Amino acid sequence: MIEVITEKQKSVSDRELILKCQRGDRAAFRHLYRLYQPKIRSTLYQLCGQEFLEDFVQEVFLRVWHGLPKLRSPEYFSTWVYRITWNVAIDGRRQLAKRQMRIAKSTDEENSLDSESRPQDSPDLMQLHYEEVVRQGLEILSLEHRAVLVLHDLEDLPQKEIAQILEIPLGTVKSRLHYARKTMGQFLQKQGVL
Repeated sequence: MIEVITEKQKSVSDRELILKCQRGDRAAFRHLYRLYQPKIRSTLYQLCGQEFLEDFVQEVFLRVWHGLPKLRSPEYFSTWVYRITWNVAIDGRRQLAKRQMRIAKSTDEENSLDSESRPQDSPDLMQLHYEEVVRQGLEILSLEHRAVLVLHDLEDLPQKEIAQILEIPLGTVKSRLHYARKTMGQFLQKQGVL
């Protein structure tokens, strides 16, 4: 028999898990990590690429561990953890930009650095091509537009929660989502994907 867990049950169990974490329960934190790590990893990959992904994921969960005792409302954990993810992405991109500028200044041979290519998990070449085109399309968007598109369309977060995560008005989320989808659609059409 398949057990169906409702959102309320999930929320209650997440709340209990977070309360245990706040009391220093490392096993509960490991469980929380296993629940949220795939989504956080995916979001960071879409926002920052592969090169420092492991470091960024670790930084998010380090900040979560240190910040959990101060979290007043466990029911807002998801919004809070995505806010941390957003901050880590911004900080990481700034550090990466500074590093790239230093490297570009020190060498005249190459002015651009290519990120590592995404590992090939599947032999399906069309799927790999499509993923690469989408990644390139995401790169043409500003970080602000990319964040809204990734959180809404890839992570399935509601617009209201995205507004809370990014600390921007709901109307701005809607505007950025519209612009990002339009820009991405035009890019995909030029690439012959749509």
